[in-house]
Amino acid sequence: MIQSATHPVRPESMNIHALKPRRKTRVVMVGDIGIGGEEPIRVQTMTNTDTLDVEKTAAQTALCVKAGAELVRITTQSPRHAKALGDIRALLKKKYRVTVPLIADVHFSQAAAFEALLWADKVRLNPGNLLDSKLHKQLEFEKGAYKKELKRIEAGLLPFITAAKKAQKPIRIGANHGSLSDRILSRYGDTPLGMVESAMEYLRIFQKYDYHDIVVAMKSSDPLVMIEANRLLATALEQESMDYPIHLGVTEAGNAEDGRAKSTIGIGTSLLDGIGDTIRVSLTESPEKEIPVCYSILQATRRRITKTEFISCPSCGRTLFDLESVTNKVKARLGHMAGLRIAVMGCIVNGIGEMADADFGYVGGKPGMINLYWKKTLVKRDVPQKEALDELVALIKEKGAWREKRK
Repeated sequence: MIQSATHPVRPESMNIHALKPRRKTRVVMVGDIGIGGEEPIRVQTMTNTDTLDVEKTAAQTALCVKAGAELVRITTQSPRHAKALGDIRALLKKKYRVTVPLIADVHFSQAAAFEALLWADKVRLNPGNLLDSKLHKQLEFEKGAYKKELKRIEAGLLPFITAAKKAQKPIRIGANHGSLSDRILSRYGDTPLGMVESAMEYLRIFQKYDYHDIVVAMKSSDPLVMIEANRLLATALEQESMDYPIHLGVTEAGNAEDGRAKSTIGIGTSLLDGIGDTIRVSLTESPEKEIPVCYSILQATRRRITKTEFISCPSCGRTLFDLESVTNKVKARLGHMAGLRIAVMGCIVNGIGEMADADFGYVGGKPGMINLYWKKTLVKRDVPQKEALDELVALIKEKGAWREKRK
């Protein structure tokens, strides 16, 4: 235990599992799924098929839902694409027996945004390109000119706000670091603050006209920019008495280890800050592969527990069995019990002392033999390895912690 020279750290005063409280927000209903408030932090993804290929888009959506997606976003670049959402929804229900909220992802096209109100459960707008443009021009604003620009944005948004209220559909105002308009870049620079102000301008207008079914997002391919933008956003919302839920994501994160690392840093840090009500991991992979990463981030940050927590050592020369294969077998058998913590340790050195307060432990005792623990108590010693997993299941049942896997 490292101690301060003047203030020794007392172990009993430490609570390593204490979480910063989640930011308080209103609940925004997207179809029958609630985002924000006391609702679970929702997991979503986005299809990468041609939206007009209804069969492929429906099939991919169904695959994502099977993997655990609770909301699915679909590219909606024109009114024709918006109308296709209706056909996709119908096919999902008829062929796949799937009902899931569909989110229209709209950029540039106001016509697509209006049409999407008829077919989608939520419409995503990008304030960087809906009523503004990005031609990489430095703009100069004389006195009063910027206020006139805001009046222009307000006049452009008002018909859509009126239509959205009539349709009773929620909106996501999603600012992307890479698509900030020339107007915002000229005023605030290429900064997290510029991202926040891009969204806040829209939010103030929506609030002025008493429209509040809104989710907000700050996304960047740089996780550090994304983290800072979300911190600034949370502060700005609080200062202006806005309680809108926040969607988290590191956009264009890449694939494989890089994409997962960036997403974990960006989303995980924000969640630990108490920020975030729905998340998407953006990978250059099939969208259904994003879902397990989302749930793993939520599990690791203790924001949403959906599976068994496993603690396993990295293996070393003292390890008494093939740790990787055994851990995979234990996970396959016991991975469905949300809230339970199980340790798989290769030797007694990493056994009782390194089990991180696990509920149950599977620990190498000697070659071919496993010791089983309940909490910190050794319950069964020298169980033959070929019998140890069955014995662990029996121990879990004996202690009343077993739950059957849902079909």
